[in-house]
Amino acid sequence: MEEGTTVPSFVRIMLSMIAKETVNQIVEDFLSGTIYYPVDVKITPDNRISVEIDSFEGVSIEFCAELNRHIQSLLDREVEDYELEVSSAGLAEPFKVKKQYKKNIGNEVETLTKEGKKITGILTEVNDETFVLETEKMEKPEGSKRKVLITEYLSFKYEEIKHTKYIIRFK
Repeated sequence: MEEGTTVPSFVRIMLSMIAKETVNQIVEDFLSGTIYYPVDVKITPDNRISVEIDSFEGVSIEFCAELNRHIQSLLDREVEDYELEVSSAGLAEPFKVKKQYKKNIGNEVETLTKEGKKITGILTEVNDETFVLETEKMEKPEGSKRKVLITEYLSFKYEEIKHTKYIIRFK
């Protein structure tokens, strides 16, 4: 850190283990005003710090390296040793924040409900309480001899969901 620069109080508070709140605050401060948003911060008891970020436009390696250097400049290895990894949110990983749902509007996703039901569909709507999937199924209407393709729109509350993730298809 440059001479004359004051260390934020949330950094000085660190005791025997680096606090998740400290790293969260550093990450949020750095990302504010950028196109990026925090997805997850994990810290193991042996101070392995993992930071995941995302944006609607993707995440560059250069930006991850820049954030990594910034975090390192505010954490003192002399006080507490740590291992640090900054990365983009995994493509095949479950969504962890609502912005990831918004980012994936129009994409095919798989949702697993807390009851254990898997539903695959196109993510069409997202708000603070719910999201909507457009699904298709073959159904035989009453009085018909053949099944027809039916489109349904299913709405889910986030608290009803175990996880949702982007589906990668190779065509």
